[in-house]
Amino acid sequence: MMRQYELVERIQRYKPDVNETLLNKAYVYAMQKHGHQKRASGDPYFSHPLEVAAILTDMHLDESTVAVALLHDTIEDTTATRQEIDQLFGPDIGRLVEGLTKLKKLDLVSKKAEQAENLRKLLLAISEDVRVLLVKLADRLHNMRTLDHMRPEKRARIAEETMEIYAPLAGRMGMQGMREELEELAFRHINPEAHRMVTQRLDEIFARTGNVVDKIEASLKSVFEQRHLVAKVKSRRKKPWSIFRKMETKAISFDTLSDLIGFRVVAETTEDCYRVLGAIHTTWSMVPGRFKDYISTPKQNDYRSIHTTIVGPERQRVELQIRTSEMNYVAEYGVAAHSLYKDGRTLGGADNAVSAETNAYAWLRRTIEQLAEGDSPEDFLENTKLELFQDQVFCFTPKGLVIALPRGATPIDFAYAVHTDVGDTCVGVKINGRTMPLMTELKNGDEVEIIRSDAQVPPAAWESMVVTGKARAAIRRATKNAVRKQYSGLGVRILERAFGRAGKTFGKDLLKPVLPRLARKDVEDVLAAVGRGELASNDVLRAVHPDYKEVRVTVPPPRPREEGWSKIRNAAGMIFQLPGLGARKDRAERPGTAAVPIRGVSGDLPVKFAPEGAVPGDRIVGILQPGVGITVYPIQSPALTEFDDQPERWIDVRWDIDGEVRERFPARITVTAINAPGSLAEIAQLIAANDANVHSLTMTKTAPDFTEMMFDLEVWDLKHLNRLIGQLKETNAVSEVKRVNG
Repeated sequence: MMRQYELVERIQRYKPDVNETLLNKAYVYAMQKHGHQKRASGDPYFSHPLEVAAILTDMHLDESTVAVALLHDTIEDTTATRQEIDQLFGPDIGRLVEGLTKLKKLDLVSKKAEQAENLRKLLLAISEDVRVLLVKLADRLHNMRTLDHMRPEKRARIAEETMEIYAPLAGRMGMQGMREELEELAFRHINPEAHRMVTQRLDEIFARTGNVVDKIEASLKSVFEQRHLVAKVKSRRKKPWSIFRKMETKAISFDTLSDLIGFRVVAETTEDCYRVLGAIHTTWSMVPGRFKDYISTPKQNDYRSIHTTIVGPERQRVELQIRTSEMNYVAEYGVAAHSLYKDGRTLGGADNAVSAETNAYAWLRRTIEQLAEGDSPEDFLENTKLELFQDQVFCFTPKGLVIALPRGATPIDFAYAVHTDVGDTCVGVKINGRTMPLMTELKNGDEVEIIRSDAQVPPAAWESMVVTGKARAAIRRATKNAVRKQYSGLGVRILERAFGRAGKTFGKDLLKPVLPRLARKDVEDVLAAVGRGELASNDVLRAVHPDYKEVRVTVPPPRPREEGWSKIRNAAGMIFQLPGLGARKDRAERPGTAAVPIRGVSGDLPVKFAPEGAVPGDRIVGILQPGVGITVYPIQSPALTEFDDQPERWIDVRWDIDGEVRERFPARITVTAINAPGSLAEIAQLIAANDANVHSLTMTKTAPDFTEMMFDLEVWDLKHLNRLIGQLKETNAVSEVKRVNG
């Protein structure tokens, strides 16, 4: 185990003026607090924070960050408190240690929700100070290096979490070395058989072709010497996880892989990088489509390099990365490579220049702000994983602004990346000047122009079309708000009618004083709950007017010859005993009543039609169904009998048809046709000739000579439907036509 002076000496090599007092105090305090605690391996627990500190010294981080590493588990796993840390080491270090402490005693229903809440807390702490991230990644790296000592089920959970969250997070922060090691360690535990197979095959190949690597290096150096270019060449063997992922995503076998080795060329200046590129491309043929210039267009994590693939010496495909030594250092250590994190300054103060110095951290802070906007824990976890997706494409706005997106992104993702309002109002797109579908997959270099309309509301179906967490979260919120607005509007209408029947006047301001009695946090919640059928309108009425009493009138019992009777409430609020069918007819639209207008499924209320449909011209009633809204039935529907004893769910509805905007409505018919070739075609042609639309068709062979067909149609109105039924009856191929429930 590393001693105090050894830790101090490691930092002194790159920071001679190290604060030895701070490090010694943190070392002794952490060792005393962890006391005799043991790790699963049997080692003293204090060896873990000490190793985390050592990893950070390899990144050349300042003594404050190393002290946080020594203390990072004290609040969570010992008797130490935030107040005690603040007193001994200052509030800055106390804040960082608390940011690394998991939430305790979470009252959550699932392990996934608990994981999400801890991740949310960690990311919020990271957004305030990036050193939290550096310590957390070092902590995870050491835990992964010692994962063999954990129980199998815990190993699998930690490895999956590392692969899904922490390795991509390291990559997004530009820390490629850490990302690769985390991926390799996680891969070994998630799929040990695949890891063993890939590693074994790699060893066999390099044992056979080791001299080829030397020949390629020598050829490259020779070309550079001839052109008087100073550049170092180093080969690097591809990692097993990188190879396995490529085999899976591209569905190719191991034998077809031709880029198992990459070569890194490190030049002195940016200009030299392009000279090196010219020397290589004029000596060997470039593989088309394999050139990327991340120097002129850096990645969001500040990665800068030129990538190219050539058919090089020995006729081998050779992958090359060309960069300066400074670019190479940033590529390896990412945000940790910036001097801002090495001089002891805090990163949250007024002198914080982090957004100007590192795009990666600025991206992280923006992403965290977007992810933290009130999603459920599970949604937050899912969206975070989406945002950490690695492969990217770079597209441009018409003004030349670069927008980086995950590979597979659509123009909808692009619109939301520009601004949430742009995404919400997106109705179309032009890609490179051509109008294209919104589901088009974007490619590197595309210029994307979003066409907008203030009347647009993002459809719920967009959620399955996008790949970014920001777009998915924004669409989900917009959909929820639109549905809530629909139910709220319906709730207003229901309460206006309920208050009107009681001789009262309804106003939203009446609900504010009674919110506690209704157990709702705001007025819109009450209205939406009424619209969804979760809160009865009479309960709201009694909450606002506690002295209100419902008037009930009983009429004489029915004559024996009449059908079943049901309760129904009239417009004055009285409840009568009326025959079932007669009551339903009485409930159908009545001139002069305050019925809810029905414009079809595209209206501004949550409305759907019964399975048998309903068309303008039908007498209709509405049934309020919890969580659904209003279901519209034709008055003659037998299905209405099941609601006879629930009068509070019956809603007066009326047709509200816009003559300028025509809309089809659903209707169901059954057709008994002669069982002969061409019968269906004749019926379908007649339906089409009458400007009706077949939504679905079910066929049942009922007899050797006849087949019964059930058509779900879309027609303009009752006259249109009756005309179609009449013409079908006159067709030679048809024996009988009936409207279902008609």
